[in-house]
Amino acid sequence: MGRATAVKPGLDQAPPYSRISPVFGEGAMRTVLISIVLILTATLLGSCATMSAEECVAGDWTGRGFADGAAGYTQSRLGEHAEACGKHGVAPDDDAYRTGWAQGVLRYCTLPNGFAQGRSGAGYAGVCPRDLEAEFLPAYQDGQSVHVADQAVSSARGSVDSLGGRLEELDDKITAKQRELRADGLTDEQRDQIRTRIQEIRREREDTERDWRRAQRELDDAERNARDVRYRFQRIYGAW
Repeated sequence: MGRATAVKPGLDQAPPYSRISPVFGEGAMRTVLISIVLILTATLLGSCATMSAEECVAGDWTGRGFADGAAGYTQSRLGEHAEACGKHGVAPDDDAYRTGWAQGVLRYCTLPNGFAQGRSGAGYAGVCPRDLEAEFLPAYQDGQSVHVADQAVSSARGSVDSLGGRLEELDDKITAKQRELRADGLTDEQRDQIRTRIQEIRREREDTERDWRRAQRELDDAERNARDVRYRFQRIYGAW
């Protein structure tokens, strides 16, 4: 169920929704994000470090190192390249690769890129030198705040849509049972069974509608929190 068709029968009689404070406290958010950073490793950036035969033979190891550094890979990526190129009888130039990697990391470890990486949900493998990390990591954590807020909106919207779909299914079942109840030739016992089933479905619908209202409130809160987070960080990093 989309937001445009969110109002369900009977919802207009419901009491006004109470507003609650944003779910994500800034102190708690920082603690969670720092923990995430500490457990992320280079494997989260991708484990399939393959090179084609043509790339191996071309032997641009400085360029390859630069590209890997600029993408946030650790130097252990070289081992994966060595394995891939070894199948073609080519050994990497370690010194050239490491020289390129060191230059690529300088492009990766910037404040704008830190924010972009965190906002995209990408992992951080701890590749930045200490002096650059002092600027990169806070921006990365800010970006993760945006990512977490956006994910909360997506999750809440999914719950609203799922419960809305269930309400529609239950409405269809009630309609079908009411049509069945009007059929000719039914015994009193059969009619009682149908009426009982209709009441069961209606009770389930009441429970589902209550859950739908709660999910809608949670979506409203998540969207408000996401707007607040975006507004706060747009003042620092600009629009995205």
